[in-house]
Amino acid sequence: MLSDADVLSLLMGRRPGYSLPQAFYTDGDIFQSDMKNIWHSEWIFAAPSAELPKSGNYITLQIGAYSVIIVRGADGAIRAFHNSCRHRGSRICSATKGSAPKLVCPYHQWTYELDGKLLFAREMGPDFKPDEHGLKPVHCTNLSGMVFICLADVAPDTAELQTQAARYFGPHDLAGLKVAHSSTIIEKANWKLVMENNRECYHCSGSHPSLCRTFPDDPYLVGGDDAATSNVGKAHVERCEKAGLPAKFMISPSEQWRFVRIPFLGNAVSYTMDGTAAVSRRVGSVPFDNAGSCLFFHFPNTWNHFLSDQVLTFRMLPVGPMETEVTTTWLVHKDAEEGVDYDLERLTEVWIHTNDEDRRIVEENQIGINSPAYEPGPYSATQESGVIQFIDWYARALEKRLIRRFRVAAE
Repeated sequence: MLSDADVLSLLMGRRPGYSLPQAFYTDGDIFQSDMKNIWHSEWIFAAPSAELPKSGNYITLQIGAYSVIIVRGADGAIRAFHNSCRHRGSRICSATKGSAPKLVCPYHQWTYELDGKLLFAREMGPDFKPDEHGLKPVHCTNLSGMVFICLADVAPDTAELQTQAARYFGPHDLAGLKVAHSSTIIEKANWKLVMENNRECYHCSGSHPSLCRTFPDDPYLVGGDDAATSNVGKAHVERCEKAGLPAKFMISPSEQWRFVRIPFLGNAVSYTMDGTAAVSRRVGSVPFDNAGSCLFFHFPNTWNHFLSDQVLTFRMLPVGPMETEVTTTWLVHKDAEEGVDYDLERLTEVWIHTNDEDRRIVEENQIGINSPAYEPGPYSATQESGVIQFIDWYARALEKRLIRRFRVAAE
């Protein structure tokens, strides 16, 4: 078994600019360290708020050992709670999504208001205090239409992210969108391999024929330190900014999150096989069809595309050391009608193809890493700068929390 000290030693012995030692992609103890120090400590993207349009709508998430309910209340606010009854601990909601006027435990029918307050607990005696037995809350914030949760006792500050999300997401009006389709797949690979694969397009031309019809794989456009380093990217950013559409490269000091708006290839305006719009109704206040795609990532679990005709959100959740769940959600204007304003197959086909191609890629990557012959290899500073950025963020975040645990234990 690997102790926290073993994990820290491996982490501090890694070679910068290279992939991680094998254990970080395969070992169960390191996976548990990731869960405790990353997934149970950072803000995690849960769902677009459009997935919870009405009071009583809820979803559930499993993040390691934690089951979480996320529900829209009667007051319109979205909240999160531990999915564990305050009576004897039974899971309250077993479905991945649903709608209910109250949250009722199926075991003994303890009943909770949508804000977590206990309303009913049968025959508990005169000394029982309902106010002390409400559902345990989980930190929850709505970032301009993207709902994040945090399982830590004290959640990291989100003030700057809130500000930038309002600027970059605002024109797309996520509150005015609806879910057109959602797809969940299981990738048999460590969660870090899934994110690494997403953070580079070194593989795109050889692996994603549908995506590469419209998405530019120029590393100086989408993968470098500044997306405006290419002339095409610079012209696109200037055009969008002039029209009041935030587009400039914006990254947090910790490099945990980033926004940038990039153009499509040629005259394309959307992720479709022919490059034309997939939805006839433009979203929000986006001023023109060829606004490109606003790319937003937030480590450890989400990357997203904000277009003029749709928004795509991607949520990754770890299932095990070598198993990861990836959910893609397609959002369109709330008044857009399927069969009239969009064709569902045409809307989704590019990313359905791309997600399955990525699944095969990371599963082969995992199989190769499992070999005793594997040793960390060098990243391309040009093509894989985004991977380096992610791995460096991961290493810093894990190291910081491990060292903090040692200090607390020593006090």
